Amino acid sequence: MGQLFNTILYEPIFNLLVFFYNVVPGNDLGVAIILLTIFIKLILYPLSKQSIKGQKALQSLQPKIEQIKQQYKTEKEKQAQALMALYKSEKINPLSSCLPLLIQLPFLFAVYRVFIEGLKSESLVVLYPFINNPGQLNPQSLGFVDLSQPNLVLAFLAGLAQYWQAKMLQTKAPPKGLPGAKDESMTAMMNKQMLYFMPILTVVIGASLPGGLTLYWFVLTLLTALQQLLMFKKDGQGGKPTNPSPAVVNNGAEQQK
Repeated sequence: MGQLFNTILYEPIFNLLVFFYNVVPGNDLGVAIILLTIFIKLILYPLSKQSIKGQKALQSLQPKIEQIKQQYKTEKEKQAQALMALYKSEKINPLSSCLPLLIQLPFLFAVYRVFIEGLKSESLVVLYPFINNPGQLNPQSLGFVDLSQPNLVLAFLAGLAQYWQAKMLQTKAPPKGLPGAKDESMTAMMNKQMLYFMPILTVVIGASLPGGLTLYWFVLTLLTALQQLLMFKKDGQGGKPTNPSPAVVNNGAEQQK
C-alpha cells in the first residue's frame, strides 16, 4: 500500500514540484509551490465544487435540522425519518460535503511528505528521467524566507484565509420572536464559535509545520475561498446561505403521522 501511495501520489507531486522549481526564474521554491498548488487545485476542482455546494446546502438547513432534533429528542427513529424527509424534500445528500474532502486527503498527505522529506538531497533519486536534477532544492524564497522552517506569518495568513472561507458559510441569527428563533439563534452561536476555532487551529498547527507546507495550505485555502465566492455570486446569494422555509420541516413531520 505504501509503494502504491508513493507511485500514484507522492512521486508525481514531488516531480511536478521539482519541474516547476527548474523552470521558475531564479529557482524560487515559493513560486514553485504556488504553481504546484494551482495545478493540484485545478485537478481537484470538480471535487471542491461539489464539496462547497454540499457545505452551503447543509449550512442553510442547519437551523431546521436542529429544530427536528429538538422536536424528536427522545425518539431517535422518528428523528432520523424526519431528517431523511427534510434531505429528500430539499434534494440534498448529507454526505455530499464530506466525501469530496475525504478523497482530497491523500493529496494532502502526499504534499506533507513532499515538504517533510522532499527537500533533502537524497530524495531526488525518485525523479523521473525527463526531470532535470537540480542537485538540491534551495528552501529560500524571495531571498529571505526559509520554507524548510516553520513560519508564523504564513500560518497567520492561512488562518485568515480559513476565516474568510468559513465566514461565507455563516448562518445569521433570525430576529427574536419568530417561530424557531431560539433554536436557530443557538445554531448561529455554535457556527460563530467554529468560525473562530478553525482559523485559530490552522494558525497553531501551521506554526509547527515547514513553511512550504503552510504556504501550500494558505494558497489552497485562498483559492477555495475565491472559488466559493464566485459560486455564491453566480447563484445571486453573495456568499450568504438562505434558510429553507419552515414548511419543509412541517412537511417532514407530517409524513411521520
